Amino acid sequence: MNSEKNTALDARTKWSYCIGATGRDAAYALISMYLINYIQYTMKLTSAQFATVSAIMAGCLIWDAINDPLMGIIIENAHLKQGKFRPWILLGAILNAIVIVILFTVRPQGWGFVVFFGFSYLLWGMTYTMNDISYWGMLPSLSSDASTRNLLVTLMSIFVCIGQFSIAGIVPTVIAGNAINAYRTVALVVALAFLGFQLLVYFGVKERERKDSDHKISLKGMLKIFLRNDQLIPAGIAFFLFNIGSNLLIIFGYNFFNFEFGYSEAGNLIFIFTVMFGLGTLFSQAIFAAVTKKFSRRKILTYSIVLISIGYILLLGYDYVLPKNVILLNAIGFLIFFCQGIFNMTMIVMINNTIEYDEYKFHERHDSVISTVRSFAVKFASALNQAISALVLIISGIYAISQKISALEIEVGRGSMESEEALATANSYIATVTTRQTFILRLGMVLIPMIVMLTSYFITKKKYKIDEEMYDSMVAEIASRNA
Repeated sequence: MNSEKNTALDARTKWSYCIGATGRDAAYALISMYLINYIQYTMKLTSAQFATVSAIMAGCLIWDAINDPLMGIIIENAHLKQGKFRPWILLGAILNAIVIVILFTVRPQGWGFVVFFGFSYLLWGMTYTMNDISYWGMLPSLSSDASTRNLLVTLMSIFVCIGQFSIAGIVPTVIAGNAINAYRTVALVVALAFLGFQLLVYFGVKERERKDSDHKISLKGMLKIFLRNDQLIPAGIAFFLFNIGSNLLIIFGYNFFNFEFGYSEAGNLIFIFTVMFGLGTLFSQAIFAAVTKKFSRRKILTYSIVLISIGYILLLGYDYVLPKNVILLNAIGFLIFFCQGIFNMTMIVMINNTIEYDEYKFHERHDSVISTVRSFAVKFASALNQAISALVLIISGIYAISQKISALEIEVGRGSMESEEALATANSYIATVTTRQTFILRLGMVLIPMIVMLTSYFITKKKYKIDEEMYDSMVAEIASRNA
């Protein structure tokens, strides 16, 4: 079948695919944003045990990053009646939903929890990979038309943002003072939502038929596909660095608000800040297709990184040089999230475009394998982020104080303390934190992101060559060749 007969994407497939992102990204947000906070503020663990948990998370995420291309090989080589991607999407969602409930429900103590967590978190990563690689691998296979693909990325990113926003905003408002029970309830609701939205993808998306290569892809073959693609390598490295920087603000955000504003007040303030995250990211998704028509990808990245840097500089000076004003803080957050959203979508399009580049140069198309680079970069970045955040929390002494709060939450969970008393006592603990401790937290949240995102931009600027004109030329050549 002609690989270019795909510009007219039916509405059912388009909307089922894009809306399906809502539940899966809500589930991912719960784990990536709040699992470590759940452990930090509801489990009684020593610094050594917490460091071990963080190391396990980093190790599992690194394995996940390695496992992503392996899953891509499995998808590429499998020939299932239900389609190339849909069976893996559904199976991964079912298994991952079960693991999510287990992670927030089963609570052994001490080193027993560390062992349980290591096994469960490994299962979470492997089952999510099954869904993630197949879901993202489906995106470039639906269309090679540039405008259609930009529209898909835009729509899907809007629903990704809705899923993430719903969790990032709601969870902090219901957790403090009854964290154990609240996390358990949220996990169950999110797991069911994950499964429901992925059922929509399974039954609503019509996969495009296309001719697969006759030979099976091996691990050696996969590495060859990666290494021969001189545009995929810089795009993947740049995307990896960008994800390190963009996610650290979210990872440190919960502790930042707790220790800047107090445990009892942080939840509502986090919700407002998350609204800025939602509005900034949604606005970036909504205008992305229009922006790509007016500016080249290179210019979009340049403007974005300049504004991102300004935002982080302002955040570093907040309450030190700038006034401690909540409106100002949220305005800074909106600026950062909006520009990071634009940068992120541009990078996703650039990675997807290397699929056509590979087909153009080597007469082969490997959607699933090349698409794993995005997931590989996200998870490898998450592994480093986890190590960075644990190190900063322990070195600053903030983890030790948060463990006192954790003891209060455990007492509330047992019914031996009222929520109001726990909140008041937690605030008294936070009042003992020094400016030096909060400044160390601020450096981890601001300085590291600025450095790695600037590095990401300069790598892309110097090494990535597929501009709009080159991409259109490649697609025309591929169409002519197939005709």
